[in-house]
Amino acid sequence: MIPETQIHTIARQMLEKHGLEAIAQAAQKAVACESRGEAEEAKEWRHIEDAMKIMRGPHHS
Repeated sequence: MIPETQIHTIARQMLEKHGLEAIAQAAQKAVACESRGEAEEAKEWRHIEDAMKIMRGPHHS
């Protein structure tokens, strides 16, 4: 399990590099992990996705 601080670091770095597209990328990675039966890794990507959604603020939907 990735520590909470690392989740937010990864999320911030992805947003800086890819913009809001990063949220879709994290979701796609989670789906890919789920399809391979990697539930724990998928859960981490969902957590990163959620962190990015929080970081983007309430003005985006």
